[in-house]
Amino acid sequence: MSSSVDQIKSRIMPTNTIAYIDASNLKFGIEQSGWNLDYKSFRSWLRDKFGVSRVILFMGLIPDNSDLYNFLQSIGYAISFKPTITSKEGKTKGNVDGELILAIAKDFYENKLESAVLVAGDGDYHCIVEFLKEKNVPVKIVSPNRKYLSLLLKRTNVPIIILDEFIESLRQK
Repeated sequence: MSSSVDQIKSRIMPTNTIAYIDASNLKFGIEQSGWNLDYKSFRSWLRDKFGVSRVILFMGLIPDNSDLYNFLQSIGYAISFKPTITSKEGKTKGNVDGELILAIAKDFYENKLESAVLVAGDGDYHCIVEFLKEKNVPVKIVSPNRKYLSLLLKRTNVPIIILDEFIESLRQK
């Protein structure tokens, strides 16, 4: 039997809140602010602050990073990989915007999504945020920093949380 606190919390926070993370956008934004993210603390923070039950990292697959992928999965992240392409200059790219947007739409239409947390600052996600608003799905944006937060996302008028403001509890020590 649930306690009265659990019953109240379940009425306040949707139980199927999913965080969709553009891993490259998150990593780049944090690095631009000059700090490193503690992914274990971040996973807990998402759960505690937003009631996130599932966290999906969208990232390009780089075979040499298998230890990192195993670690992230062991602390509660699901990972959606995209094949990467390496340019002639040696830069590896795995653009995940389309995959992340499709995953949100799919989860919505399969009734797996009560609310969403989008971790990115990229304006390419404007369309999916507007879609969720039209469908009355609560959505919040977590941007790595204010400097690279797109004006298009600001214009959605959904709650935006800036990770830099939580640096003390989320910084890798």
